[in-house]
Amino acid sequence: MENTNETVKNNNPRSGLGWVSLGACLAGLSVMLGAFGAHSLKARLTEKKLATFHTATDYLGYHALGLIAIGILILVLNEELRTKLQRSARWISAGIALFSGSLYALTFDGPRFFGPITPLGGLCFMIGWFTLAYSLFKYSRT
Repeated sequence: MENTNETVKNNNPRSGLGWVSLGACLAGLSVMLGAFGAHSLKARLTEKKLATFHTATDYLGYHALGLIAIGILILVLNEELRTKLQRSARWISAGIALFSGSLYALTFDGPRFFGPITPLGGLCFMIGWFTLAYSLFKYSRT
């Protein structure tokens, strides 16, 4: 099998640092948005919209920590597993963008087409986590 630049890049254990870095940035963003919501938006949004904002921020933070964990796993586990872990991180990243992003858009009266996007983000989260669980379970059996 021929190694392309993309394959080599994905199988480099240092690619895990990219996921750790992205996760750390998103975790910081989650804290910043949480503070913004608690202090600046409380008087401007309805309770329902504020709850939606907090849900988006909570899921952003949880999944940012997940990206950090996956990045660390990429750093320490073998080459065969790295590509599968990269796939999990991509699914979770897509989930963050679709789920949290659509909820933020809806909070600030964005177009209604964002409503059906939120469940797609949740589906991306599930695929990412189940892909991770399956890959690690399968690896643990070898």
